[in-house]
Amino acid sequence: MVVLSKIYTRTGDAGETALGDGTRVPKPSLRVEAYGTVDETNATLGLARLHAAGEMDAALSRIQNELFDLGADLARPAKEKDAEAPYTPLRILASQVTRLEAEIDAMNARLQPLRSFVLPGGSALSAQLHLCRTVTRRAERLTVALMAEEGCNAEAVKYLNRLSDWFFVASRIANDDGVKDVLWVPGATR
Repeated sequence: MVVLSKIYTRTGDAGETALGDGTRVPKPSLRVEAYGTVDETNATLGLARLHAAGEMDAALSRIQNELFDLGADLARPAKEKDAEAPYTPLRILASQVTRLEAEIDAMNARLQPLRSFVLPGGSALSAQLHLCRTVTRRAERLTVALMAEEGCNAEAVKYLNRLSDWFFVASRIANDDGVKDVLWVPGATR
């Protein structure tokens, strides 16, 4: 259990922060950028939840919790000796990626195939889910770069890739199962 009795510590005043294993790194490091963007995704998801209800809100709530887990995963460098840590480090699992895929398939089965690209909009929830999707894509790009430069959990990259797809399909569900999607009309304003 986390106990936060004091919010400011002054330990970051010199431009460094501590990772999950205690290592201190510069705040603009790639690892901090990656988990910081995952946190940003979570914040945009909080805004989306203001417009969600029922099963959609429950799914978004679960994803918010998983994004915190993902942030913890990325904040702790992957090491061969994770088993020697004083606690089991949180890591995104393949089963979480598989669950996202199953949910995408179930949602997509309700939708008509697309005949054009979808523009963000329609309902407030749909527009917010598109924002979640784009921030997730940025988090994915940063995490891919982190994997190449320092290494990280490969399932974290897969999770972010599927999550952005999940947000896209969910945005269509939020538009009356795609009926209210705003479609791109190429060259419409020429």
